Amino acid sequence: MKTKAAVAFEPNKPLEIVELDLAAPRKGEVLVEIVASGVCHTDAYTLDGRNPGGYFPVVLGHEGAGIVREVGGNVHGLKPGDHVIPLYTPECRECDLCLHPKTNLCSALLETQARGVMPDQTSRFSYEGRPVYHYMGCSTFSNFTVVPEIALAKIRKDAPLDKVCYIGCGATTGIGAVIFTMKVEAGASVAVWGLGGIGLNVIQGAKMAGAGRIIGVDINPAKADLATQFGMTDFVNPRDVDDVAGHLREMTGGGLDYTFECIGNVDAMRQAMDACHIGWGESCVIGVDGNEFTGHPYHLLYGRTWKGTMFGGARGRTDVPKIVDWYMDGKIDIDELITRTLPLEKINTAFDLMHQGDGIRSVITY
Repeated sequence: MKTKAAVAFEPNKPLEIVELDLAAPRKGEVLVEIVASGVCHTDAYTLDGRNPGGYFPVVLGHEGAGIVREVGGNVHGLKPGDHVIPLYTPECRECDLCLHPKTNLCSALLETQARGVMPDQTSRFSYEGRPVYHYMGCSTFSNFTVVPEIALAKIRKDAPLDKVCYIGCGATTGIGAVIFTMKVEAGASVAVWGLGGIGLNVIQGAKMAGAGRIIGVDINPAKADLATQFGMTDFVNPRDVDDVAGHLREMTGGGLDYTFECIGNVDAMRQAMDACHIGWGESCVIGVDGNEFTGHPYHLLYGRTWKGTMFGGARGRTDVPKIVDWYMDGKIDIDELITRTLPLEKINTAFDLMHQGDGIRSVITY
């Protein structure tokens, strides 16, 4: 079949809207009509050529929602008409990782997904007879895509797909880091570096967990109003203080119980660890930075903990439907985080606006 898609033919070039050939789903695979897809910084990280594992040409996009249109052989949990969210962190429920209670990771697709192909090591996309790579196992910048069944979360049909697509990455990563990875307790103190899409979701996750004090750290004071709306209690501009970590320790009488780095900056990662309380403070790295970062061994010897999180620690097929329910029940807000909705033809505009820091999330609809 044919599908309209935005293709990255090479790094550092605008996406091109073309018609691709899309092969039918094979064993264990599902054809999904993508209704909406968020434009995420991770897509830009690859498009800008900074991702060492990036392959071209490729159909980017990993934050989508759509409807099942066809299933391949040996697919038992999905049928045409089901509403789904593609998962860049799958859940096969059979591998050693899936069966271990301490992680949400899954090994079933790690090797092939990283190489931009399906489990049989081939691509379903092609253009003028040549293969086009998949991206993070999702490729939601195509109107139709093929995804393994284990990388699809079935969700309720009354949830608006142009909103819950955000749960495919941004919302789950931020909220999940609080609820699933760090398990923030009621009354805890929290600081968040970066008040963009991820940081705002960390804030609303912390509020949902009952955190007593939630401090936002950002160089742009214009972000403070929305962050306050989502639950932030205090705002710190790093440009206004000489020592950010020291300032936060003084504000909190010794340091934070939990800190979250949501920028992708190694200096901020170090600040977030430095701001933790000795004895029990825990810092979570969410942002992506290709550089190495360092910390002093005494950080750990004196009881601080450094953690990372993938997809907010959420088990995709199990937890994503729950997060959709949280949204539908009014426990979390997504609508305020979606700044604009654009047609596929305007996708390069969405990337430009993201680089300019204009808004939180742009959503592409087909």
